Amino acid sequence: MVAGTLREVWVVDAIRTPCGRYGGALSGVRPDDLAAHVVRALVGRSPALDPARVDEVVLGTANGAGEDNRNVGRMAALLAGLPVSVPGSTVNRLCASGLEAVVQAYRAVAVGDASLVVAGGVESMSRAPFTMEKPDRAFPAAPPRIHSTALGWRQVNAAMDPAWTVSLGEGAELLADRHGIDRAAQDRFALESHRRAAAAWRAGAHEAEVVAVPGVELERDEPIRDDGDTASLARLRPAFREEGGTVTAGNSSPLSDGAAALLLADEAGVAATGREPLARVTASAVTALEPQYFGLGPVRAVRRALERAGRGFDALGVVELNEAFAAQVLGCLAELPELDPALVNPRGGAIAVGHPLGASGARLAGAVAHQLAAAGSGVGVASLCVGVGQGQALVLER
Repeated sequence: MVAGTLREVWVVDAIRTPCGRYGGALSGVRPDDLAAHVVRALVGRSPALDPARVDEVVLGTANGAGEDNRNVGRMAALLAGLPVSVPGSTVNRLCASGLEAVVQAYRAVAVGDASLVVAGGVESMSRAPFTMEKPDRAFPAAPPRIHSTALGWRQVNAAMDPAWTVSLGEGAELLADRHGIDRAAQDRFALESHRRAAAAWRAGAHEAEVVAVPGVELERDEPIRDDGDTASLARLRPAFREEGGTVTAGNSSPLSDGAAALLLADEAGVAATGREPLARVTASAVTALEPQYFGLGPVRAVRRALERAGRGFDALGVVELNEAFAAQVLGCLAELPELDPALVNPRGGAIAVGHPLGASGARLAGAVAHQLAAAGSGVGVASLCVGVGQGQALVLER
């Protein structure tokens, strides 16, 4: 490669498992096995590809405290039956971990450090363990403190500004306050997410990307509700503020389990697969802001990524914007007036589909790639907000 030039990077294929509910259909499957399944299935969908040609497996996970410890990227590669010569790594950018893995693969291929990379993410929030702090002295008299590692802050450093360490749900309430997003608007948004998700599954929109998990009876994303209505959502109690709260379990993404993976390649790598790529990666961006306003992270990230790609909002055909909370997405849309809301999450979002933290970014990137392939051309963006105040975005084109 000539110094100073970058290779074009293609998404050859993208798959994911259905998302499972917390304690639901996928709760009996270890996260390293979920990850291995999508890695194995992804490579197997390109019969012409010699698995030894894979330069690396990069996976994201937001937890890493349980069965996904010990570098789940490497564990997944081994469990998937790839040659032992294929290295693996694991990255953590909390909710955007899966997208960070895709971005790292994109960069490696673009600069010529790799030709073929499997990138994705995994999370089993059901199986996230409890952790216990070590005592600061021998023979403590008080009982140990136990923390759930499924979600959110734990073992907070006392030097952190308390305004930064509010719960994720309280962060969503702050955005509702800032933009005047009432409970009814959040519930309507949530209901529409379920409606779109159910319609997409009925239409067979996921046939090209969703792979069943062996031994598990789960035909579609488990959290989707076909029978919801505004009245049932309105009966739910606020989950984070007792007085004047608007954020509920119904207008928030559920705790979930799942895995996703993409195959990224340069021109030679594409030729080795014998496949027609789904889309091309053209730019990425990551930004940061005050941690308590993490939900607005996609605003600057999307703008910056589009600027780097040399594209405007008028070029967009599809946007997959992770739905951590309805208030969070509505807040982003309020600050992105150039973005047509009709383009956002046309097949439903995480409120309905689920949000397995480490997998979600890869799920969104794969969804954009498949939608661009189905359309035959266009520009798309995948973006997520990130706990502790970050945002990340990826631009794909076909």
